[in-house]
Amino acid sequence: MGLIVRMFTATSGRPDESKPEHAGPAWMNPVSTRAEFEARLDIATEIGARGIEVTQAGQPSGVRHLLESERSRAMFTDAFASRGLEISALNCAGMPLHPLRGPEHRRLIEDTFRLAELLGVEKIVTMSGTTGDGGDASTVNWVFYPWPDDSVVLLERQWSEGIALWTELAELAERCGVRRIAFELHPIHLVYNVPTLLRMREAVGPVVGANVDPSHLFWQQMDPVRVVEALGEAVHHVQLKDTEMVPEQLALAGVLDQRPFGDPSARAWRYRTIGRAHDAAFWGALVDALAAAGYDDYVSIENEDPYQTYEEGVREAGRFLAPLLTGDPEN
Repeated sequence: MGLIVRMFTATSGRPDESKPEHAGPAWMNPVSTRAEFEARLDIATEIGARGIEVTQAGQPSGVRHLLESERSRAMFTDAFASRGLEISALNCAGMPLHPLRGPEHRRLIEDTFRLAELLGVEKIVTMSGTTGDGGDASTVNWVFYPWPDDSVVLLERQWSEGIALWTELAELAERCGVRRIAFELHPIHLVYNVPTLLRMREAVGPVVGANVDPSHLFWQQMDPVRVVEALGEAVHHVQLKDTEMVPEQLALAGVLDQRPFGDPSARAWRYRTIGRAHDAAFWGALVDALAAAGYDDYVSIENEDPYQTYEEGVREAGRFLAPLLTGDPEN
C-alpha cells in the first residue's frame, strides 16, 4: 500500500515553516510546510503504507531546493528511511504545453527527472498537457468534441506538439535513469483515456504508460477495470480515490459540470475517499484486474474528499484498502 504525500515547498529558498490562509480546497493551497510533510509520513506508517508518492502540486520550489543542497537531500531521504518507507514515485503533475506557464512546468518536469536520478527513483507521475489555440492564447484549449473542422485541425496540431515535447522529455528521463513516465488520465490534457494514452505510447515508446486514477474515469463514465484490462503492461502507476455522482445534479448539469470545487454540494460529481461511492466488491475487482495485468507495485491513496480532513480520509482509506490487498476481508 502506498500514500501520496506532498513535498514541502521552499518559497524563500528554504523549507516553508508556515502557510497563508487559502480560500479554496486544501489540496490547492500553494504552500506546504515541512511539519505537514513529516506529519503525513507519520500517518503513512500508522496506516501500514510503505511506498510514498511524493507530489509537488505544480510548485517547483521544493524540488529546486533539494537539487541545490546535498545536505537537504540527505535529510529528505532520512525522513523516509527512518520510518521504514521508500519513495515509490515522484509526482510533477503540471501543464507543460500551457501557452503561458508551459516553460515553467516543463522545467519542473526536467528538474524532477534530475532529482529522481539523485534519489534513485525510477518512476515519475505527471500529466501530458495540452496547448492553446494559437500564438496569442492565454490558456489551454482542450478539444473533446470532433467538430467543428477547425477544432479537429487544432487537435492534430496539439498532438504534433505534444509528441515532439514528450519525445524530448522521454530522452532526458531515460538519461536520468527514469524507466516509467506515468500519465494521469485526466481531462483537459491530451492524454485522458485509453485511446489517447496508447497514441502517445506508440509515438514516444514504452517508457510512457498510464497512471490509473479511477476518480477521473468514473465521472467520464469509464470502467476502471476494463481500462486496466485494455492497458495491461502500460499501467505504470495507480492512485486510489473515489468519485460520487449526484443524480439530481447530474440530471441537470451532466458530467461536464463547470461549477467550482469549492461548493461540492452544488456539483454533479465530487471526489470522495475510496469506498464512499463504490463498494468493496468494485475495488476488489480492480485489485484483481491489476494483478492479472501484471502490475506489481504500490497503489497510492489520494485524498481530495471535501467532507473530510486529509488525516481522516487517509486513515479511513487505509482501513478500507488493507484487507483488499491482503485478500482477507476479515482483517
